[in-house]
Amino acid sequence: MSATAAASQALTPKQRRILDYLRDHADDRTYFKSRLIGDELDLSAKEVGANMPAIEAGEFDVDVERWGYSSSTTWKVEA
Repeated sequence: MSATAAASQALTPKQRRILDYLRDHADDRTYFKSRLIGDELDLSAKEVGANMPAIEAGEFDVDVERWGYSSSTTWKVEA
């Protein structure tokens, strides 16, 4: 099993949903607000923000970095 697959399995279902969303949209844009991710996935911005550090710390095919805090945390995501 690859390291990415092992790390992906260690994610909770919410974290996997967020990661899948980021993978699906990373080619379209670079910056994502927690509030808008939550709206798309039927989660609160707080739920997204609480789950993003696991994705940010993991080794996945997208790089995630906390970028800003104005009117919801913004995340910089690069595929």
